Amino acid sequence: MSPNVLISDALSPAAVQIFKDRGIEVDFQPKLGADKERLAQVIGEFDGLAIRSATRRSGSR
Repeated sequence: MSPNVLISDALSPAAVQIFKDRGIEVDFQPKLGADKERLAQVIGEFDGLAIRSATRRSGSR
C-alpha cells in the first residue's frame, strides 16, 4: 500500500506531481488548511501532511 499525503495548502502543480512521481497518493485540498476544525477531523486518515505558511496551529498568530 502506498503512503498517502494530504496537501492542505496551495502548492504548484509541479510540487503535487513530485509526490505522485514517487508513488505517493495525494489528496490535494488547497483550502483545507484554513479550516482548522475540518483539518483536525481528517488528518488522522493520512500518513503525511504537506503545508505552507497558510496552515497555522491553534493559538498561533
